[in-house]
Amino acid sequence: MPLIRISMRRGRPASEPAAIVHGVYSALRETFEVPEDDLFAVIHQHEADEFIYAANYFGFNRSDALVIIQLTISSSRGVTQKKALFAKIVENLRREPGLRPDDIFINLVETARENWSFGAGIAQYV
Repeated sequence: MPLIRISMRRGRPASEPAAIVHGVYSALRETFEVPEDDLFAVIHQHEADEFIYAANYFGFNRSDALVIIQLTISSSRGVTQKKALFAKIVENLRREPGLRPDDIFINLVETARENWSFGAGIAQYV
């Protein structure tokens, strides 16, 4: 049920967006036990003047290769599982497409299960 939103600057290699989605989805499958085919992702690519960030906030050294990943999920996971997800996403994206850990920003947005409709106007979880 996660909704994956990925934002980055325009002009990246054409293979990167798909590799990032794959790395995030694989991490979700492994750490959050997301079912196969539960994949919904939106990629936003922005011009430089539309993608603004603090390069050194929290002591990181972010570059123009920064990727912001926002995951909307049901509020059913604990801190340990969330930390495992964050670590696995970074591990996957370091490997492919070769992102630097400082350029991976992750945000979870939690919502109640009754707030999801996967089609036909039906609240499938309630």
